[in-house]
Order: sequence, then structure tokens, then C-alpha cells
Amino acid sequence: MLATITETIALHERAKQDPQPVVDAAAVIVSALARGGKLMLFGNGGSASDAQHVAAEFVGRFQRTRVALAAIALTTDTSVLTAVGNDDAFDRVFARQVDALGRPDDVALGISTSGASANVVLGLEAARARGLVTVALTGRDGGAVGHAAAIHVNVPSDVTARVQEVHRTLLHVICDLVETAMFERS
Repeated sequence: MLATITETIALHERAKQDPQPVVDAAAVIVSALARGGKLMLFGNGGSASDAQHVAAEFVGRFQRTRVALAAIALTTDTSVLTAVGNDDAFDRVFARQVDALGRPDDVALGISTSGASANVVLGLEAARARGLVTVALTGRDGGAVGHAAAIHVNVPSDVTARVQEVHRTLLHVICDLVETAMFERS
């Protein structure tokens, strides 16, 4: 138990050494939302859950009572996911939704603890082709997912659970930075 907590704390400490990618991710989201754009999030498994959680924080609220912010998790429409997965390929489940819903004022945020999720790579590539700003949140060395994004936030660990723990913290930091930038009273 103590080893797990120690490892998680050490990875959080490592993540805070270079905050610039997190700050950059929040800044492009603020800019997109201010222009009337939206945040599109996607990932697999626990990363899908994180995408849905963050979308809820934006649409609902994070720390402040405020107007709703446009965000959507591309992981939630089972009819679209299964139709595209069956009729096309599972690798295309996010790309197809980005093709349908993505606009140049939007931000696409792909999450992958391995950095190797083919459907996240294709989703980010589709977003870039449509003129969206792309952000990747990855583990390990970032892999193909990290290379597919304009802004890459990496948690350098091979342990999926530890990466997910730090991802959740960094996603909450992004939520806080966005709310502060958009709604803090001077």
C-alpha cells in the first residue's frame, strides 16, 4: 500500500516539473470556448471515463457556479460507437465523430495511457485535418498519440493505474485553469 502511494506521489511530483503543456492545453480550450467552439474528448476504458468526467465538469460545473461550457465526450453514444465499429472499423469510432461534429473553432483532446491507441491517433488526425487544435494526454513515452497532437501532456510511467491517477489530477487542473480564466472576478 505505501509503495503505491509513494509511487503516485512521485509521479505527481514529476508531472509538476513542466507545467507548460497543461497551461497551453487550458489556454487553447479557453480560446476555443470564447470563440463559441467546444471541447471534444475521447479515449478508451478508464480514459473514456475521464473524457466523460471532464465533459460533465465543463457542461455542469467544476468549482464555480457559472454558465455551461460546450464539451462532449465522444465515448458516450453507444449507437454511433457500435455502428461505426461494425460498419467501418473500431479504429475509426472517434475520427468519424470528429468528421461529423468537429469545427475549426473546437479543441480535440485525446486520452491514452499507453500512447498507442489507434482510434485516438485517428481521432486526433481527423481533428487536425478539419482545423481543430489537438491535445493529447498520454502515459509511457506518449507514443503515436503524443505525436499526433499539437499539445502533448505526458505522464511518463508504464503503470496504467498510476498514469490514470495523474491524468485525473491534470484534467482537474485544466478545468480549474479554464474556469479561472473565464470566470474569475477581478
